[in-house]
Order: sequence, then structure tokens, then C-alpha cells
Amino acid sequence: MNQYDNEKFFEQYSHMARSERGLAGAGEWHELERMLPDFAGKDVLDLGCGFGWHCKYAADHGARSVLGIDLSEKMLGEAKRRNPAQQITYRIGSIEGYEYPAERYDVVLSSLALHYVEDLSAVFEKIFRTLRPGGDFVFSIEHPIFTAQGPQDWIYGKDGSPLYWPVDHYFTEGERDAVFLGEHVRKYHHTLTTCLRGLLRAGFIITDAAEPEPPENMMDLPGMKDELRRPMMLLISAHSRPASAIF
Repeated sequence: MNQYDNEKFFEQYSHMARSERGLAGAGEWHELERMLPDFAGKDVLDLGCGFGWHCKYAADHGARSVLGIDLSEKMLGEAKRRNPAQQITYRIGSIEGYEYPAERYDVVLSSLALHYVEDLSAVFEKIFRTLRPGGDFVFSIEHPIFTAQGPQDWIYGKDGSPLYWPVDHYFTEGERDAVFLGEHVRKYHHTLTTCLRGLLRAGFIITDAAEPEPPENMMDLPGMKDELRRPMMLLISAHSRPASAIF
């Protein structure tokens, strides 16, 4: 069973700031929003759409059609309830298993879902294929420093305060047993080289990147100041324009 369909896990996830407040509750949104292209008249694919916040944003900004894919029935149920729009379709399915029809979309989005994918480079190739020439791919993924060691937690001092963030087995890519919201969740660690080289080999031109710091208005939230001590996320935008077109 998909972890997000686990009743206990899903209940906890539903009470996270990003679940309750949407994009305004996502610490990376101030950086991700500026990377997004113009959606007017565009066909959009959202991989791992979750509650559908990014689908609704695209629809509200003029997208012609939006398809949101997610493996969790509970996530899609909330997406349909919270973020419906005439031009949005929600479909259950995996990122790896989607058919990626050739030159079907103008924009592909993915928010904090690609660290659940084992073969990242293969997915990048499929995304490049499904984008029309001149299309855009914008995504966030857990940062390689965050995913490397596995458990995704601080090393704590005797008083319970976080001493440092462990980075180990960085160049050993693959499955990790992460602990998220008190539950064991299978994720995959990919190096920065794999992320960047995978995009370039697929044919993308990388146009922007960010390791987002939490915004000032979130610093009063518990543990948020510690987010300045190591990167949690990596944001990348890329363009599907053929490389020959830049000369």
C-alpha cells in the first residue's frame, strides 16, 4: 500500500502547514513561484500532484488543461475536494508508469515527489519526450544532502538539541529507509550529479536552480530556524529547447 494511503500517516500529513494552508504554507514557494513559466493557454502535467495546489495555481493562471497524477487515492480525493477546476483532471498512477505521450504538454511540474523515483534519469527522458519544443520542466526534490544518510534526522545532544546533520554514503545512490511523520517511508537518494547530468543528457537546458531558505515570516514556526543549517530541498527549472537552438 502507498504510504500516503495509510490512515495514520495521512492524518498527520493532512495537518502539516503545506497541507492546511496550501502554497502559502510551503517554505519553498517564494522561490518556486518565480521559476514558473507563463501558464496562459498551456497544457500542463503535474507529477505527484498531491492535494492539487500546483494544478489549481496553473488553472488559475490561464492553463488550457491540467493533468495531475498521483499514486495515492487519499491524496487525489483531497485534490478533487480542495482544488477542483473545469480544466483540471486528476488521475491515479505512478510517475514511472505514466505513458508520457510525445509532445503533449507545454509545462511539466513536480513538487517533492521525484525522491520517490528510483531511476531519475529515465523519468527525465520521458518528461523531455512529452514536452513540446520550447516547453518547461520545473520541479522540487529533496536535496541530496538531506537524503544521503537515510533516516533524515539530526544528531542530537544530551539536552535534545540538534548538534549537526549527518551526511554519509553520499555517492551510494539508491533506496533509503527514511522516517517521515514518525513512519518509515521508502525514498531514493540521488546525487547532485545525477540530477543535473540526467537533465542535460535528456536534452534539457537548465535555466535556474535554488536551495531555498525558509522565508522570514515562517521563522517563528518550531524548528524552522534549524532549516538554515542545511538545505532540505533543491529546485530546478529546465527548458526543452533543442541545444542547437541556442547558437
